Amino acid sequence: MKTKILHLLILFFFAMVSSHSQAPDKLTLMPWPQDLEVESGFQAIQPGFTLAIQGAGAASRLENASTRFLRYLGDKTGTFLEVGYPLFGQTQNATMIIEIQEEAVLGLDNDESYELEILTDKVSLKAQTDIGALRGLSTLKQLISVQNGAYGFPQVRIKDAPRFPWRGLMLDVSRHFMPVEVVKRNLDAMAFVKLNVLHWHLSDDQGFRVEVKSLPNLHERASDGMYYTQEQIRDIVRYADERGIRVVPEFDVPGHATAILTAYPEYASNLNLRYSLERNSGIFDPTLDPTNEEVYTFLDTLFKEVAPLFPDTYFHIGGDENEGKHWDENSQIQRFMAENEIPDNHELQTYFNIRLEKILNGYGKKLMGWEEIMTPNMPKTALIHSWRGVNEGMEPGESLIKAVKNGYQTILSNGYYIDLMLSVEDHYLVDPMPEQELTEEEQNRILGGEATMWSELVTPLTIDTRVWPRTAAIAERFWSSQEMRDLDDMHRRLKAISLKLEGLGIRHIQVREYLLRNIANYNDTGALRELMQISEPLKIYTRNSGGTQYQVYSPFTLFADACTPDAVDAKPFERAVESYVASSNAADLVVIEEYLGKWGTLYERLLEIEQDAPLVKPILPYAKRIREISTRLLEGLEEGKLRKKDVVDIQDLLKEKDEPSQNLDVELAVKDEILELATFLSDK
Repeated sequence: MKTKILHLLILFFFAMVSSHSQAPDKLTLMPWPQDLEVESGFQAIQPGFTLAIQGAGAASRLENASTRFLRYLGDKTGTFLEVGYPLFGQTQNATMIIEIQEEAVLGLDNDESYELEILTDKVSLKAQTDIGALRGLSTLKQLISVQNGAYGFPQVRIKDAPRFPWRGLMLDVSRHFMPVEVVKRNLDAMAFVKLNVLHWHLSDDQGFRVEVKSLPNLHERASDGMYYTQEQIRDIVRYADERGIRVVPEFDVPGHATAILTAYPEYASNLNLRYSLERNSGIFDPTLDPTNEEVYTFLDTLFKEVAPLFPDTYFHIGGDENEGKHWDENSQIQRFMAENEIPDNHELQTYFNIRLEKILNGYGKKLMGWEEIMTPNMPKTALIHSWRGVNEGMEPGESLIKAVKNGYQTILSNGYYIDLMLSVEDHYLVDPMPEQELTEEEQNRILGGEATMWSELVTPLTIDTRVWPRTAAIAERFWSSQEMRDLDDMHRRLKAISLKLEGLGIRHIQVREYLLRNIANYNDTGALRELMQISEPLKIYTRNSGGTQYQVYSPFTLFADACTPDAVDAKPFERAVESYVASSNAADLVVIEEYLGKWGTLYERLLEIEQDAPLVKPILPYAKRIREISTRLLEGLEEGKLRKKDVVDIQDLLKEKDEPSQNLDVELAVKDEILELATFLSDK
């Protein structure tokens, strides 16, 4: 009997070991698939791994994507693949088979669905279109994992398709120009998380960024020499197309027109001004004259040349933030409005927009614009881009709901303005589909959304740190089920995706380290890094209030530029404080004391390098306050109680601001938890 029991225990032990060793790691996919089944098997990557393509369109886009996938697979796993290119018509012995029915022309109605099945010896990827196959390849890249000391794929079955057809990222390259390599690496990252629209903001008050041969003043006088040649634009559009990404250009008119009027002042509403490129941020008065027929001839010439550069159907004309000051001051414009019974500037802009729509229609384009273009007289063929939120006196999603109820198709950016420096959680919980009840027809008019990266406070060096990894979570909101709301699991997966993005060439991690080394003048960066991990940039444009603190040529290599919207130590400290306040758990106390002890040393450690690192000096008052706060709290924890005076002092220290010349433009990410802990200790 004892022998039998021992035998059963041994069998149970080996069964447990086998089960554990073969069980797939907890998956870190983002976006999360619509339908996923996970089994216990695992396919190890071997040198003999081969990929074959069958079906229509077995060339061009899918062939190139498959080749990139094999390169990625080899680089990631270190496997010397015997066949490092896709095969055609040789599916009998292939490890992986991609099967598609048609090669798609990029557009709003593309079928992006796919089915992926991974067995222990085979991989099957099926899709109606090559675009769907590309989305499956992105999932497969994310599935690469390790079991039993080997790289491979977990055994899964996936049926997947996007919830919304429009899943975009807007890059503003006007306020700070972004070179070709910056745009391309962000396209790679977009494809990795299944975004499919690059909205390219190409003109604004600070610069016009496209070569226009028929209107050369635009790029010669209004770009500071930083613009894309037409061949560079074609190259980027091709690069995006190969990744299943549409490119929608934006040329912002009639407002935000300082750059255009710097090149061609004769089209201005105020002919008495001398125009030059804006160097600050903000909303400016220069506006095209909608009553001047030559303006439409100019725009026709512009659109005729640039429209063929962008194959996509949609063409964004901006149309936002035109306050009409120069229209109000122009007597000729006022007479035109009276003679044509145009009641206000909003309707005058509608008149302008309708003229533009006819011009664009002539070149096979559909007009889209920011929500200000929506008026009773605007044709329902226009696509409305909803952006305004609470800060602009609008309820969240208000303009989107108004648009669909009035018969317009629409996309949402309100809630996805990543330049606001808000936490990833703030964006992740916003959904393009409003809670308000809509008819099925109205719901179908909501095409999706865009993460929006305005570039007032970013440069080519720092833009990746602001776009990623938060945009990966936004991409999940556009693709995955609306029920995906687990914030803890989102953070878990986003941490892994962040590292994988670095493997694609995104520089969001390495640039932070470079900035810290630059601030420390190549001295020890440990104290700066630990301070960065509890600091976040000022939010909702308060860093550059009024748009005048920073010019387009200002340095963006300061401490605030190294900090990110989600300080990495904030969440662990928050969890420890909340748990300790609730239960006085000894383990939580240890975590809290470790953090406070570390923060209490930052000031002295920064002092050690300050003489050899001038950029550290402005940081010292901030670090000193954190030291004093940490010291008070540690004393309170040791004594088991905090005096009311200490709580008041901590509150005052948290409110203190540095001198304007030393303003760090950051906020302490653990401020609320410090106050919670201080209050708890004072009430004991």
